[in-house]
Amino acid sequence: MNSFDEEKRILDMKAFETEAYNLGYKHIAGVDEVGRGPIAGPVVAAAVILPPDFFLPGINDSKKLTAKKRVELSNLIKKEAVDWAVSYVFPPLLDEINIYGATIKAMETAILSLKPKPDFLLIDAVKLPDIDIKQRNIIKGDSLSISIAAASIIAKVERDMSMEYFDSLYPGYGFINHKGYATKQHIEAVLAKGPCILHRSSFEPVKSILNGGELVDKQQPSLFK
Repeated sequence: MNSFDEEKRILDMKAFETEAYNLGYKHIAGVDEVGRGPIAGPVVAAAVILPPDFFLPGINDSKKLTAKKRVELSNLIKKEAVDWAVSYVFPPLLDEINIYGATIKAMETAILSLKPKPDFLLIDAVKLPDIDIKQRNIIKGDSLSISIAAASIIAKVERDMSMEYFDSLYPGYGFINHKGYATKQHIEAVLAKGPCILHRSSFEPVKSILNGGELVDKQQPSLFK
């Protein structure tokens, strides 16, 4: 992609923010989360307020970036942001309130940590009815909004770093490699060692292992369709 195409792509990603600024909103926060699918570790949400003139080549949905690029962009976003915040929801609370509830809680906590308080929210897919702030939920928002993309990058980097740290606290599961996802290596480790406190007891195959039952080889049901 040449520089002209990249500039156009970034400007297109600012369309939702520009519309909100034109409506008179001043503190627009992008909100996203990561970690819905893993069988271990937290759900992590990030909220970011970017300055109106923010422009960062290469910014995109965190899933489309390499780990190295995410770290590079996350550092730049944090440096230039008006403010940013992250929030974690761990098992067993995640299991008690389910993955959807954990996502909502993490997002709400991150938003309420921002200063100044945002007056408009751009959120990836999810609605937050208990947050009394004007908001717009955007399907695939991490690819369409620069603020949501920024939040997705920070959330992903923060979660990956936390799982690398937990690898040293709970060795033998391979958290540093798979970050809690249900890889063959991970499932074999859980079968051999048993689950640790980071494992989600409501997620298969952890649930079956804890109950001593037959493993269920299927993905978690989506609550976000």
